[in-house]
Amino acid sequence: MRSPHRRSPSGTRRVGALAVAAATVSAISLVGAGGTAAASSTAVAGARGGQHSDQGEHGRSEPRVTRLFPTDALTVRDRSQATGRRIALPHPDCRTRPTACHDIALLNRLDGFDLDPRLALGFDRPVDPAAVAGAIRIAPALDRDDASVGVDRVVYDAASHTVYAHPARQLAPGTTYRLTVGRGAQRLHPAHTTFTTESAPSGLLAMRRQLDDGSAYHAAHLSGQDRSLRVEHVFPAAGTTLSYNAEKGGGPLTTSAVPNSSPTSAGSYVFGSYLSPSWLNADSVIAQTPTGSAGPKVTGASRLPFVLILPAGPAPAGGWPVAVFGHGFTRSDTDLFLAADFNASRGLATLATDVVGHGYGPRSTWTATSDGTITSTEGVSAPAQPAPDASIGSRDGLRQTVADLMSLVRAVGRGVTVTVPGTGATVLRRTAVSYYGQSFGGIYGVMLGGTDPLVPVLAPNVSGGPISEIARLSPAFRPLVTQDLGQRQPSLLNGGYDGFTESMPLRGDPPVTSPAPGALIIQQALADETWIDRSGSPETFAPLLRAHPPAGSTAKRVLLSNAFGDQTVPNPTTYTELLAGDLFDRETLYRNDKTGNSSMNPHGFLLNPSFLQGNTQEQDQISTFLASAGATTIDPDGPAPIFEVPIADPRVLERLNFANPLGP
Repeated sequence: MRSPHRRSPSGTRRVGALAVAAATVSAISLVGAGGTAAASSTAVAGARGGQHSDQGEHGRSEPRVTRLFPTDALTVRDRSQATGRRIALPHPDCRTRPTACHDIALLNRLDGFDLDPRLALGFDRPVDPAAVAGAIRIAPALDRDDASVGVDRVVYDAASHTVYAHPARQLAPGTTYRLTVGRGAQRLHPAHTTFTTESAPSGLLAMRRQLDDGSAYHAAHLSGQDRSLRVEHVFPAAGTTLSYNAEKGGGPLTTSAVPNSSPTSAGSYVFGSYLSPSWLNADSVIAQTPTGSAGPKVTGASRLPFVLILPAGPAPAGGWPVAVFGHGFTRSDTDLFLAADFNASRGLATLATDVVGHGYGPRSTWTATSDGTITSTEGVSAPAQPAPDASIGSRDGLRQTVADLMSLVRAVGRGVTVTVPGTGATVLRRTAVSYYGQSFGGIYGVMLGGTDPLVPVLAPNVSGGPISEIARLSPAFRPLVTQDLGQRQPSLLNGGYDGFTESMPLRGDPPVTSPAPGALIIQQALADETWIDRSGSPETFAPLLRAHPPAGSTAKRVLLSNAFGDQTVPNPTTYTELLAGDLFDRETLYRNDKTGNSSMNPHGFLLNPSFLQGNTQEQDQISTFLASAGATTIDPDGPAPIFEVPIADPRVLERLNFANPLGP
């Protein structure tokens, strides 16, 4: 029997131009006449940085700060923003540097600076970058406690006497900070400025509020009944084989068998759809609105598929507890059947849908047997360079995916009854929906957990952030960064590994003092893309899981699991996410390097049965955690060394832990 896999929108279309994946990057650097780098924002801030310098007793015999970035001097007052400010960077010559102009236009819509800003400190003479880094402190401007942080990831441009660095920890959103340069080992002239960070989580939090107060459904013209799950087909799990018929263009559908490792204790497979409000336009972009407003505007609605695995037997009082599974990048909801080996046996009904732009075209179908080109990710990202919105990348596709999941959770909350042939009606529990996801599913799962109070228990697997760093460090995604840099106007490619050399240090590396020609402008490009995309990136929401839950929410029960030497979501990006959320005590590390699969990229260990010492063991850990409502965390291999529960030394995640030509 064939079940339609609907993706037909009742409002704005979801499928846009070909996605460049999560690797899109932006560049807004300006280079001087001689080719040495001076970031556009830094160059303008230069004249203002000196206003905050204090004259030393030895006059100009000591290095003096001539410019500081970021600084609120590069903002304007805007009462419509939550911070009361809006970025106001100057534009370069848009005839010769159109991509830079596009990116500055995007940045100038934001209400503050990045949560991990690329600091730039210019001096009037040569300096020791390590000594300068030791003299920098960043602290909340109104905090009387000693809550300051230092810097790392230091780069020095000797030609312009400029030190670049990043805060050692992610900063809080919507907060004014004081950036101070002390005298330090090199006896610098003290200097300071203040800057305000963007309200990065505000857009997605506003979208959740619109769902909860009903305004999103009203704007999408969805009545009460339209907000429920629509059950379309039910099949017995026993004796059923599945295949997926993907629409990849105007020709015949492409059929492939669906691997299924989860029939144990499963009673039924259920297929259906639901309607979710959409905030996306045709280019997979959510229009920026002031952060002090009611939030982004709904543009329509989309009908989305769902797949459900029901346990066998009668449901318990109140219905089957529900766990939502989120699939990875380039994947689809078919992965549900590889991700639920233990769930049914523990009384969990497992539910999945597709990420924005995934699952191929609207004619795609499932087949269940009982006794132009459409890509697998089209529509999740904004159009590629040199389009004006290219640097938005997957930011808004991810935010819409989280909104779709929140709509799914609320549809479950309205009540779901499934009529099982030969058994009768069974129901799903309406409350306390849990979530787990793999790869991309882990990434948007962290965003979901930080936003939605109706999802109290989460288990993200192999997640990390920011997206731009995943792309840069991953051998699989780095060529997409190459494509993006090369399509900019002008191109930023400077030769090297996969066509470019960025000379960017990892945490704990010594300062880079001889960056490759052209590397500084690439560094600024990557930093600015991350700034643009921060509102749709998981590390932004990691603090909201436990450390700083948003209004109306409580601390979540969370289990994170990652793989040593992951080549798809590299370990340094996992470290960034865990550090941002103070989550190291909830981290399980799978040491694939100590198994017989050590030569394999361990990224897929949760779903790939080839990982004999990781696959079912990690599914067992996650299933146990979800079934216990987050009360029980097991060590999958007990005293054996394959799983560290929790991670023994988080600092191992600062390194790539796989062979890679990438280096400063």
